[in-house]
Amino acid sequence: MQLTIRMPDVHYYKMEKMAKQMGLKKSDVARMAIKKYLNDNEIREGTSPYERAKHLLGIAESGVSDLGKNHRQYLIEKIKR
Repeated sequence: MQLTIRMPDVHYYKMEKMAKQMGLKKSDVARMAIKKYLNDNEIREGTSPYERAKHLLGIAESGVSDLGKNHRQYLIEKIKR
């Protein structure tokens, strides 16, 4: 199957340079990049949004100990500023 894409010149020239360095065609580099992207970002059937994002939960701290309880109050204060 054939696919035509448009991309910024800077990406095209980087891909062209990479293809020359690797001794490949630009289309080979594009296929490899698309394959890697699809494999890295595959959404497995049956996984919930929680399952896909649970590794992100709890990795940031706000410094506000009661933010979960009083989030509305903090939001209103922030908007008023």
